[in-house]
Amino acid sequence: MRIITLNLSGLRSAAKKGLFDWLPQQEAEVVCVQELKAQQDDIKGVMRSLEGYHSYFHCAEKKGYSGVGLYARYAPDQIVEGTGIPEIDAEGRFLRADFGNLTVISIYLPSGSSGEHRQAAKFFFMEQFFPLLRELAVCGREVLLCGDWNIAHKEIDLKNWRSNQKNSGFLPEERAWLSTVFDELKLVDVFRAINPEPDQYTWWSNRGQAWANNVGWRIDYQIATPQLASTATCTSIYKEERFSDHAPLIIDYAFEL
Repeated sequence: MRIITLNLSGLRSAAKKGLFDWLPQQEAEVVCVQELKAQQDDIKGVMRSLEGYHSYFHCAEKKGYSGVGLYARYAPDQIVEGTGIPEIDAEGRFLRADFGNLTVISIYLPSGSSGEHRQAAKFFFMEQFFPLLRELAVCGREVLLCGDWNIAHKEIDLKNWRSNQKNSGFLPEERAWLSTVFDELKLVDVFRAINPEPDQYTWWSNRGQAWANNVGWRIDYQIATPQLASTATCTSIYKEERFSDHAPLIIDYAFEL
């Protein structure tokens, strides 16, 4: 079972950059996408690009903003749009698909980098979402949360960690919260469980020469229940082509969907 997650930084923009030429070649069972920046009517224009997949989207109320989606080779038993928390769901940040005993979630945490009000929204999300994470961790199902969490967990997960300790995405409170997800809830950062190497990033600023010099952040994750995580066989970050300011995170699991 191959799972891909990617922050698109705009579905229509990623499509123009060749994403939907590349994706079918990957033969993924599930593709989770974030930051659609599109409404349902906009999405229809690129739907023909992923033939053979069922597609589901949870769009933000605000046009051109946020939104998550999920493409699946097999029709899920159930789709759940949103968390049930109105402030979060208005921004289109959670989409769940159930396949037998497996739950796959496309998730997009807020960025707090644009100002204090957005950092407050990010902290609100983290506080309100944690009980749902706890429920998922103990529900008895295999759970995989894929997406842009907008937090680099440890120093190894961003190039310039010293100068970013007071910046959103690497704040002590954010990193501690993510540690609690891993340590208390026993959920697993699958990529890091397989690949302990430094200089592995999934997002690069458009400023300066960040991409060329690999000055990046690892903020896109596949986070799984322990049993599912233990079946992961290989992982990669695809960087031969650029569809977005993020790179696709690909993980293969010895798990039948």
